[in-house]
This record gives sequence, structure tokens and C-alpha cells, in this order.
Amino acid sequence: MRIGIDGHNLVIPKGTGVATYGSSLVNVLTKAGHQVEGVFGIDPGRDPATRETLFFDQFGHGHQMGNVRKQTTRSVIWNHGTRPLIQVPLTEHVDKRGFAQRWPDFSALWTSPLMFEVARARFMHLRRFTTVTMPRPPAVMHWTYPVPLRVAGCRNVYTLHDLVPLKLPHTTLDNKRYYHRLIAGCIATGDHVLTVSEASRRDIIEMFDVPEDKVTNTYQSSPLPPSIAASSTQEDCAMVERLFGLPPKGFYLFFGAQDPKKNIARIIDGYLMSGSERPLVVVTSRDWGMDGTMGALAADGTIYGRKPERPIVMLQYLPREMLFRLIRAARAVLFPSIYEGFGLPALEGIQLGTPIISSNSSSLPEVVGEAGLQVDPYSTDEIAQAIRRLDNDEVLYERLCAAAPAQAARFTDDAFLARVQAVYTKLGLG
Repeated sequence: MRIGIDGHNLVIPKGTGVATYGSSLVNVLTKAGHQVEGVFGIDPGRDPATRETLFFDQFGHGHQMGNVRKQTTRSVIWNHGTRPLIQVPLTEHVDKRGFAQRWPDFSALWTSPLMFEVARARFMHLRRFTTVTMPRPPAVMHWTYPVPLRVAGCRNVYTLHDLVPLKLPHTTLDNKRYYHRLIAGCIATGDHVLTVSEASRRDIIEMFDVPEDKVTNTYQSSPLPPSIAASSTQEDCAMVERLFGLPPKGFYLFFGAQDPKKNIARIIDGYLMSGSERPLVVVTSRDWGMDGTMGALAADGTIYGRKPERPIVMLQYLPREMLFRLIRAARAVLFPSIYEGFGLPALEGIQLGTPIISSNSSSLPEVVGEAGLQVDPYSTDEIAQAIRRLDNDEVLYERLCAAAPAQAARFTDDAFLARVQAVYTKLGLG
């Protein structure tokens, strides 16, 4: 079966949880024998001879996002209700190994310059989805993110990962009116809606009054890189100790973006309150643009203006494989997020045998199960107490480690594929 999947988030060089979802979806469907075709909004130019080169030039630099010029806005809105896709050849002429981690195994490649930007501009002003045309449409177009687009002549499925801008409006910079209309539009336009947890499914059904049989939770998978799957805990601990000076299974770890829902300020406060002698390692980059997300920890490493006795170790963005080695070497991953649609860091920790301190709300109890401790994300006291328990109770710690493999088995590629294919079958697709 031919399946279209958008590459909206695959272009981002450092990746996102949605990009991981998209890559995993492409790869599991390809392994199952489907022909998966990528749909992008990159401008490859008009010359067919350089189309592939220019496409991957922009993809490699993460330059998908463009600007719709103000002077052409009126023309864009009224004259671009239909966007034709052009095919980009996939040959061996362009060496794609440099971005192999974010380039899944597409069987064909399609693009329409500024497609996502034009669609957003039209939807903002006209509240209409933009129709995309293909010479031969696939059986289904699977949009991995809410976008005001539909492909003509086939089934359209939308994955809505969460409703964070509506559930926690103060934690995002989205235009909330636009976002609400967009989600409603995806539900109305789509033949089916997918999501990645029972918590998100309940939110979608309840907040938008959607029939229960139109929304399916498929969860998701996140396969480990081959080099990580082949390495051992002992090897990774030795590398982390050599590179960062961190003791094997002797530090706590947070990794993720600096946005308010990640709860970094309370994580740091809870860690300080715990009195733990094990260091806290924070791997993050300032992506979100709101001050105060780091709480007591200043940019110079001081806490409330003073240097702590045991410094909190700050690391910038790490390559994915190095981050996974750090996760495997940690005592525990601290991930008591205020809200998650799924919670990929929690799954990654469990896959690597590392216990999680997670929140007891949204999707995280589903992902963590018995492989971690669950706390009220608003309570620094509970976060501190959970750290103390993992510091001092080896029996508890070993029990959480032992529970990880069975919990991780719920989110394998095979399980993800079976759930997605069940939706396609429900829609009458082969």
C-alpha cells in the first residue's frame, strides 16, 4: 500500500519528539512492506537537473521554514487553495549519510515550496484547509502533526500528540484561537485521528466532543540507534566517566528543552531539598524564550547567588548517541513534567534500564508503569522524597530496574505497527 507521510518536523536539525514519531512511523511501515512517500514544503527550484541537490541542501541545513512575503499575502490567500506536489528524484547522486539519523527510508519524495507556510496563512485568514494534489494519490496521507492541509483523492489521517496549548495555555507561545480552530479543523477534515496516549485521547474527545470511535491511541516507538543497542551498560558507564567525570550509576539526569511544562525549576529545587550527594546533570538548550524556567539556577551555575557545594552539571545539546550513553549511565532520569502527550524521555530511560521519577498525571503513568516513581509535579517535597528513596533504598532501586524491560516491551516497533495498521484496516485500506 502507498502511504504519504509529511516531513514537517523531520527538517529540524536537532530533532523533536514529533520528528522521532515520524521517523519511527516511516520505518515500521516500510519494514512491513508498504511504500512510504515523503511530503515536504521545501523549494527545490525549477530545474529538474538540480532538484534533488537543492532539496537536500535545504534539508541538510534545516531550511524548510520560509516566509510568505507581506506583499504577496493577499495573492497567497486567495489564489493558492490548491497546491500541486512535484516529485523530487531519489538517487545515489546525493550522499545522505550526514543526516541519516533524521532521514527515514522513503520510497518516493514530493514537495511543494512553502506549502506549510501558505496553508497557515490561508487558514489564519479564511479558516479553510489547503488541498494538496498529486498525479497519483496514495491510499492514505498520514499527517504527523496538526497542519491545515489535506491531500485530494485519498484518506487523510491526522496525529494529534497533545493539547498542551489549550490545557496549559500559559506554558506555550501559540496563538490559542488559531490552535483551537486548527485542531477542530483536523478533526472535521480527517477520516480518523490518531494520538499517542490514553490521556491525550481523553483530552481530544472531551474538549472537542469527538465520537470515541474516531480517535485511536497508537502510542509510539523509539528504537535505539544500532551502536547503543550493541553496547553494554558497563561500556557506556566507562565512556561517560571518562568524558564527563561522572560516576557510573552515580548521578541524576534531566534532559529536554527549557520550556515551562518540563518543570525544570521544581526539579532543581527538589534535588536541592533532597540533600543527595549524587550530582544532578542537566542537558538542555534555551529554545523556548521564556525567562525563569531554570528556577534557582543562574546561568553562571550559582544557586540563589551562591556556588553550591556540589555543582549542578550543565551540558548543552548532545548528539543523540552520546545522550543515550548518559541516560544508561545515570542513577535515574528526573522527568516530573507538568504535562506530556507521550513523554519520549521517559520511554528512552526505560529502554536503557534506567528508573524514572515521573509525574503522576497526563500520559506519564502509562509510559512509566512500574519502572519508576510517580510524584505530584507541582510538589517539590514529593520530588525531593523520591530522590531520597532512590538514594537510600537499593531494594526499591533494583525492583524499578527489573521492571523496565517488560514496560519497554509495550512500545516496540511491532506494537506500534499493529496499532497503526489496525486504524488503516478500519478505514477500509489494505
